[in-house]
Amino acid sequence: MSIFNLKRRMRNRWRRWRRAVWTIMAGLAVFGVACLGMPISGELKDLLKDEGPVARETLAGLQEWTAESSEENARNIFMNQLLASKQTRIVHTGTVYVCGSENKIAGIMKPEEIISLLKSDPNLEGRIDSKGEVWLEKHVAELSATCKEKGYIGLDATGSLSLFEGRPEKEKVMRTFFQIDIKSMESSLPKEIIQQLHNGIRVQDLEEYNSVISTFSDYAMESEGKMKR
Repeated sequence: MSIFNLKRRMRNRWRRWRRAVWTIMAGLAVFGVACLGMPISGELKDLLKDEGPVARETLAGLQEWTAESSEENARNIFMNQLLASKQTRIVHTGTVYVCGSENKIAGIMKPEEIISLLKSDPNLEGRIDSKGEVWLEKHVAELSATCKEKGYIGLDATGSLSLFEGRPEKEKVMRTFFQIDIKSMESSLPKEIIQQLHNGIRVQDLEEYNSVISTFSDYAMESEGKMKR
């Protein structure tokens, strides 16, 4: 075996050993911040991304694990809050969609009954509103039935891209996204597209919904950093 091949094998072994040790150390660091309820730092994310496919896979797994741990911590805090209060509360159950929501009143329940209901579905998230009423909701990446049947995206009276229940002229706004730079949009897009937006663009599924928002996000006002809910 040549000295060149020997050195190359030693370098490869060193890299594998360093990657393994580094990944373990990163895992311990993430485990520590997760236990403390802290998010993974941007620096740690960048380092993991720079360490190649194995580290990136590790990062994805750690992020998923951290998110699950945070959700579990939030559920435990919520349940402890209920038990500590010893109050019976009005309970609402429902589903929150990307567009729209559905809910109903489940009844008046004791803390133990609320916790039992929460544990019956791992996707449920609990919260207490300003009235002291409990909401048990699950989030679904889909459009609600109302959005599928009556959803239109268009411009509201202030020039903001909005989701309407029915045509925009009815002014039944379900959700507002961002302010549109009208001049920039009108100078860039065909008149037919502009007219469609004013009339309301029908959205019947999540793909259409995301596509329309993505198309017009190019003309969002610069001051609009995030979509409004």
